Amino acid sequence: MEQKRPELLIPASSLEVLKTAVVFGADAVYIGGESFGLRAKAKNFSMEDMKEGIRFAHEHGAKVHVTVNILAHNEDLDGVETYLKELKEIGPDALIIADPAIFQMAKEICPEIERHVSTQANNTNYGTFNFWWNQGAKRVVTARELSLKEIKEIRERIPAEMEIESFIHGAMCISYSGRCLLSNFFTGRDANQGVCTHPCRWKYAVVEETRPGEYMPVYENERGTYIFNSKDLCMIEHIPEMIEAGIDSFKIEGRMKTALYVATVARTYRKAIDDYLEDPKKYEANMPWYLDQISNCTYRQFTTGFYFGKPGDESQIYDSNTYVKEYTYLGIVGEKKDGMCRIEQRNKFSVGEEIEIMKPDGGNEKTIVRRIVDEDGCEQESAPHPKQVLYVELDKEADVYDILRREEKMPES
Repeated sequence: MEQKRPELLIPASSLEVLKTAVVFGADAVYIGGESFGLRAKAKNFSMEDMKEGIRFAHEHGAKVHVTVNILAHNEDLDGVETYLKELKEIGPDALIIADPAIFQMAKEICPEIERHVSTQANNTNYGTFNFWWNQGAKRVVTARELSLKEIKEIRERIPAEMEIESFIHGAMCISYSGRCLLSNFFTGRDANQGVCTHPCRWKYAVVEETRPGEYMPVYENERGTYIFNSKDLCMIEHIPEMIEAGIDSFKIEGRMKTALYVATVARTYRKAIDDYLEDPKKYEANMPWYLDQISNCTYRQFTTGFYFGKPGDESQIYDSNTYVKEYTYLGIVGEKKDGMCRIEQRNKFSVGEEIEIMKPDGGNEKTIVRRIVDEDGCEQESAPHPKQVLYVELDKEADVYDILRREEKMPES
């Protein structure tokens, strides 16, 4: 029997990143508007950008899902109603919702848009899935605390037409289904209202009650102590098991990530999924390439999360998981003009420097920067100003939507 092709669902923080995600292999992209999503610190989308993003995605055969996944307070509901009416006009493919009140409002205001239930709703059993199906949900996102065995049982006990979405890659929140109170306690900014300050990434020490001022590290190396800081989820080696469990959509975490991160992860998982469905032996043979590529973006150490067991199995350890970085993002190729590539520069680079062209098809080509010219036609020896629009001449061919990046030499361990 032919295996069902899972959707690859990629996050986007801006219109530029949405287009990158689509070009680099996304079947669908999830985004947030300027209100009522759980990533208020992300750039997020104006209504005009959202319209353009939906148009671009649909032209390329991809879908757009919009997050409306805050846990609403009374004062939010009038604004949510207005927002849902605006979304009805622009027509995304799905809404990702956590709050039952918002779910009901969406059902009444824009019933033609699919409703997906967010992981924030603590979806841990088949009874919950069936409840949401009976309310009109097309898809439910599994709680990240579930094992593949549990997800497979859910698949067997829900309608065949109902879709299951599960995370396959990205940062892991320390709190149950992302329901965290640390940010609100420390800073007054509510993670469940979209303004998380990520205190789980801060350094901590223990103080004994009778010894005030004596700070004892729980565990420390040269980078500090990070007792709440989870490894990043990475299931690139377990795509067969994810498909076998009956998951319909593979979700990447990261709505605050750069275009380089999104392109790297989208391209790698796209190729891995396609290779496996074409021939499992091809997937196995190409595993070294996937692992090498996925390590090329900014990441912590990797884990398989809860999929093969509960914490305590050493699958998820809260220790010194600071970021590792191997590539620096320079820009995306826009229009081509007189043999030069237009980019909006993101990090400094110079004439004569060797950089790399990253292509959607999996190719990476080293190239030399021959010239840098600003919008007024003035030559520059380097590009030190972030977001400056430049025209760059390279000694190799680059196409629109290719990404320019620079490999960073890592110190010897």
